[in-house]
Amino acid sequence: MKSVEQARPVFSAKRRWLLFIGSIVPVVALIALLAWSAVRAAGNPGGLIVNSTLGQVDVALRQAPAFSLTPLDGGLVVDNDALQGKVVMVDFWSSWCPPCRAEAAGLMRVYDEYADAPVEFVGVAIWDASGDVLRHISRFQVTYPNALDDRGRMAVDFGVRGLPAKFFLDPEGNVVRKYTGPMAPELLRSVLDELLASS
Repeated sequence: MKSVEQARPVFSAKRRWLLFIGSIVPVVALIALLAWSAVRAAGNPGGLIVNSTLGQVDVALRQAPAFSLTPLDGGLVVDNDALQGKVVMVDFWSSWCPPCRAEAAGLMRVYDEYADAPVEFVGVAIWDASGDVLRHISRFQVTYPNALDDRGRMAVDFGVRGLPAKFFLDPEGNVVRKYTGPMAPELLRSVLDELLASS
């Protein structure tokens, strides 16, 4: 017959094994849950809403939040002061956002049409990787300034809740319009013409 001292190591080994199994199961479950969430988000790491349909959002006239961006192509820093006197479209987008890709060629076409007007477009990629952003810019031959807001700070300052989202600034730097969803070139021209006419 075994003594109590002899039986204790067997009990301790079993207990350690059960504790190990009990601690590993929640970790495996958490990893599985995170993987499932990533698949459900279709690569959207921020969990932002993807705006597939266009909508105008009412905004109160306010000064645009202060920002300073260094374009990914190494161009000049873009900030509030550099944009004074121009009608500005600030476009929040990401390479993983299907509506953002769908509208890219149209945005570039309109930008070219307004090359001689006091108009500037600023692209702000959020929750994205610089390599993916650069591939998007190259694919659609985007020449207006684009920067990466990888931590989403500028998006938070502007109040972005989904992509794509466009904020229009008047020549004094006030936010005067906001649109969510992909924007057709015809509507974009109409907004720009209206803001140019009223400035």
